[in-house]
Amino acid sequence: MSREFPEKDVRESADILIEAHIKADELRFERAPESSVEFTGDADDASASGSTRRNLPDKVQENVTYYDVEIDYAIAARLASDASGRATEPRTTAPPEPA
Repeated sequence: MSREFPEKDVRESADILIEAHIKADELRFERAPESSVEFTGDADDASASGSTRRNLPDKVQENVTYYDVEIDYAIAARLASDASGRATEPRTTAPPEPA
């Protein structure tokens, strides 16, 4: 799975797609964040997440102010397919029985 911005065909064919566009005049981090996205369960290998950024490095520095920032972020997930090409049924678990 990729940390690069999902390609257009991946975004268009995704079973689940979350996109965001963020703009900021100023952006400052007192502590550099650590973030990750993990696809679990029935996610296809083509699932991807990532961002394109303007005026913001991939690894931000603490106590540095970034100006005129834009970020496009996307998470695109496809469900894994079985041998026939159909998406596998999502796995569900029943809630525990009351005692």
